[in-house]
Amino acid sequence: MRSNEARRWEKNLKSVFDVIDAELEAEYGSNYTRNPVRPEKGTTSNPESDGLFNVGAAFSAGYGSKYGPGYIVETRLSTLEKVPEDIRSEIRRKIFQRLEDLLPGAFPGKELHVSEENGIIRIHGDLSLDD
Repeated sequence: MRSNEARRWEKNLKSVFDVIDAELEAEYGSNYTRNPVRPEKGTTSNPESDGLFNVGAAFSAGYGSKYGPGYIVETRLSTLEKVPEDIRSEIRRKIFQRLEDLLPGAFPGKELHVSEENGIIRIHGDLSLDD
């Protein structure tokens, strides 16, 4: 069972990803045909479950990473179309920048960092659950 503090921390993190998801949907959502099995944007109670994008993170213990424990950012585009690598790179850069912009407001007083390692965006730093 997860503590209330851990749930609150991850809820704050999810709120950051929900903002980023909405921004990406607004900018790129009409550029690609959504996978037909995926619901239209805004038709579910969770932005992860609808629209073109699913942006989130999974905790990593950090084994093999120079940054140690943190969160690995995961981005999925729900389309059957081929998305060019330059567009995927552009999307990654925007996610990276928005994380740098939004994390301080979501986690005041925490020293969190956004880094890229082997093509993967990582969030690391002060992951403590105290306020």
